[in-house]
Amino acid sequence: MFHSTRLFRSVMLIAISWLFGLAAANAQDWPTYGGPYGGSRYSTADQINRDNVDQLEIAWTYRTGHLERHKQLQWAVGFQATPILLPDEAGGHLVTCTPFNRVVALDPVTGEERWYFDPEISPIPVAGRFNCRGVTQWKDKNKQPEATCAYRIFLATNDRRLMAIDARDGALCTDFGEGGIVDVTPIIEQLPPTNQIRSMQLMSPVAVVNDVLVIGGTANKFRDVSSNNGALRGFDTRTGQHLWTFDTLIRDPNDPESTSYDVGGANVWITMSVDNERDLLFAPTASASPNYYGGLRPGDNRHASSVLAIRGSTGELVWAQQLLHHDVWDWDPPTHPILVDITRDGQKIPVVVQLTKIGVVFIFHRETGEPFFEIEEREVPKGTIPGDELSPTQPFPVKPPPLVRHGLSVDDAWGFTLYDRNECRKLIESMDHGPIYTPPSTRGTIMSPQVGGGSNWAGGAFDPERNILVTPVSQFASFIRLVPNDEIDPELAKIPTAGNPNGPPGYTKGSPYGLVQGTLLSPFGVPCTKPPWAMVVGVDLAKGEILWKSPLGIIDKLASEQGMPALPLRLGTPFAGGGIATAGGLFFIGGTADERFRAYDIETGDLLWEIKSFTSANATPMTYVVDGRQYVVVSTGGHAWMYPQNKQDYVVAYALPEN
Repeated sequence: MFHSTRLFRSVMLIAISWLFGLAAANAQDWPTYGGPYGGSRYSTADQINRDNVDQLEIAWTYRTGHLERHKQLQWAVGFQATPILLPDEAGGHLVTCTPFNRVVALDPVTGEERWYFDPEISPIPVAGRFNCRGVTQWKDKNKQPEATCAYRIFLATNDRRLMAIDARDGALCTDFGEGGIVDVTPIIEQLPPTNQIRSMQLMSPVAVVNDVLVIGGTANKFRDVSSNNGALRGFDTRTGQHLWTFDTLIRDPNDPESTSYDVGGANVWITMSVDNERDLLFAPTASASPNYYGGLRPGDNRHASSVLAIRGSTGELVWAQQLLHHDVWDWDPPTHPILVDITRDGQKIPVVVQLTKIGVVFIFHRETGEPFFEIEEREVPKGTIPGDELSPTQPFPVKPPPLVRHGLSVDDAWGFTLYDRNECRKLIESMDHGPIYTPPSTRGTIMSPQVGGGSNWAGGAFDPERNILVTPVSQFASFIRLVPNDEIDPELAKIPTAGNPNGPPGYTKGSPYGLVQGTLLSPFGVPCTKPPWAMVVGVDLAKGEILWKSPLGIIDKLASEQGMPALPLRLGTPFAGGGIATAGGLFFIGGTADERFRAYDIETGDLLWEIKSFTSANATPMTYVVDGRQYVVVSTGGHAWMYPQNKQDYVVAYALPEN
């Protein structure tokens, strides 16, 4: 499981560790998946700035080899990892992971491999794909810096294991769990339901609040009414001992909002954020199960589709804010809460910023949960599914305004020609459509924005010097249709893509309805809604005002794949991946289907630099400064589902030319 290619073990490692300190002579600049603690994805590095960003070039590349090692599983791979940089006394390594949870330490100057650790996970993709978005580092304050496992890398695996690795050499920390490993499956099984436990994966970096490690997990919610419980679980960072479990759904029969133990979901499938000073964990929860039918889970389903503030040391709930009542749209908060200070009237206010799939931005006071801007409960359309009583209202922040279009009418049908515009109009007319929160139905429902955003797992970045939030968003439409079970073809329902986007109808176990869903496209494969279909948006968070919007992506590659002229039109493309902000006034982002990497001006939204990449960089980049040179690094691997034709396994570093 452990292999060292360039470092000696044990005593020799300690003896020469100062050499790596020389190779990483600057203070660490990207310690976590989200950059600074709090997840703002902001760097104070400014060597690369608006005046010279157009001079960027590739400084080094590293290939993980995961596609070659797992040839038969390339279809199930998502390379979305964001590396972290360790401090000098931990070796100064740049550490990342592959979709199969292989952890790799690189020289941040050359990209050369220093060590790797392979957990040898199960090769069975029970939840549909393999992914590892990153790892987490932790310093044991009870140990001297040179001691074994004084600095640990925590890895959460696709097959539900936690591992503690010595940051210096990649060896397991044997005092953690059983020989460095904790199997969390038996702990998950202590709380029902566990119907879909084999499909539960740990894809995101764990959260560490002081000396407590916390995990969430995925849940295959549209396959099973019960699915799997979405509880959060805390573990001792030194021993791996299970400390607490927090059930994210109310189970008290004396509470009118109580949910049956037959209902799962409300899981935290994405990264969480921590405030060590306040001993707080901030967790964005998904909808209760199943995704699009709530007849067996009446009420608002607290604390699903919410932001939760939890005491890290005890697992107790401090405050909660539900962002969507009785979620039957799968519009749960998709990205980690951003913990920052907003300067307003000369005062710094600690807040939690939560982006959403419908493109609205919720902001709460970090200590109390009080809204930073007023939140209104507004009436929304009523449902038509018997026995599924929807909430008559949904919460909307008064500021900022929505970052994307809400709702869709037949008059919004769009196309390059009159023919496909008319075909899109017919398609919209054939299904339920209207304002935001038009509910699912057996006729079919247009979802605008689509189920993946607005914002998605990649989230945004916050520049504290300018009070500007910058985030990518998508604004094309999709559709969902609840299909009575007796109308589903049982043979087609056996196909792995059944029930998934653009697949045939699939069953939902325990529900009277199955599901079919897809993207709202014209016969030419073009979105039926007007462009831009993806944007980067800048928001003044102190004033709650949108500053600018810029298209994200050129359609030349997608048009060519559809047999159309490869015109370089900036209409926005599908994307999967986020961006980072820097003190140089830049916002870096890849992620788009046109396989380009870019930099925008934070203040104006102007596109300042663009380069063709090896493939789409469906990850969030990071940046750091070593030996006086700033690097911007991003995983570049293509996407398993959206555009899998060009899969790669590159980690790419960009920098200014050396003098």
